[in-house]
Amino acid sequence: MAPGRVQAWLELLRWHKPSGRLILLIPAGWALWMGPAVPPPALLVGWIVLGGLAVSGAGCVANDLWDRRIDPLVARTRHRPLADGRLGVGTATVLLVLCLVVALAALLALPPASRVLCVGLALATLPLVLLYPSAKRWFAYPQLVLALCWGFAVLIPWAAAQGGLQGAQGGWPLLLTWLAAVSWTFGFDTVYAMSDRDDDRRLGVRSSALSLGIQAPLAVALCYGLTCAALALAVLLQGRAGLPFWLPWAAAALAMQQQAGRLRRPDLPRSAYGRHFAVQVWLGGLLLLAVILSTSA
Repeated sequence: MAPGRVQAWLELLRWHKPSGRLILLIPAGWALWMGPAVPPPALLVGWIVLGGLAVSGAGCVANDLWDRRIDPLVARTRHRPLADGRLGVGTATVLLVLCLVVALAALLALPPASRVLCVGLALATLPLVLLYPSAKRWFAYPQLVLALCWGFAVLIPWAAAQGGLQGAQGGWPLLLTWLAAVSWTFGFDTVYAMSDRDDDRRLGVRSSALSLGIQAPLAVALCYGLTCAALALAVLLQGRAGLPFWLPWAAAALAMQQQAGRLRRPDLPRSAYGRHFAVQVWLGGLLLLAVILSTSA
């Protein structure tokens, strides 16, 4: 098989950019280590990682299938495999189906006590995953649709680890962790959309970056603040907030606000928004480390 074709497949799945794949797994990690049953079994973590990578790949392929006529007109996306013709619709569809099959296999390997619930949650998120790429055509805040998709990256791992979502198995810690994932995703995806504002305005597609206008940096800062506050409150409610949690949490919270503050500069190059996205992987990972360390409190 030609190396160029393999490279095109990797690009279609975005596996040539690990940060985008890791950023989906971070909320799943928050959920696995936030619940009352910690640490989670290693095998469960493995299945969640595999399922998360498969769903992420499916979302990327679906996005490029939807946007294959728009992407050639946008500077950031014109060299994607479907946009520049290196791959066809048939190949992309096969990859989409394969990703969904792998995700289903990972779901069916989850603990029997929660398997039906997890499959139900996965089916509930599938319409959002497939609908998100079209949202920019009819909704002023398409990043919110993606954020709601990301929320299932908390619900499914939580259900798998705890056996349910209600009562002692969920409650306020679950709701707060879900809120942290949704607000964080809306924040960093709004930043990602800021790099495409000129192209999106010219093409007549929508984004939260355009809808929020000059208030976008403030909205991002508020989202990051809500993320950190929600995770901190969830840990406090679990009775695990000690120094091992607060030190990395404070470092991540401060760095997120610094990153959001830089977005106010009017002369930022497009590349700065991509770097912001990459930094969020590290900062979300630092929050995950804080949650993991809280279990030793």
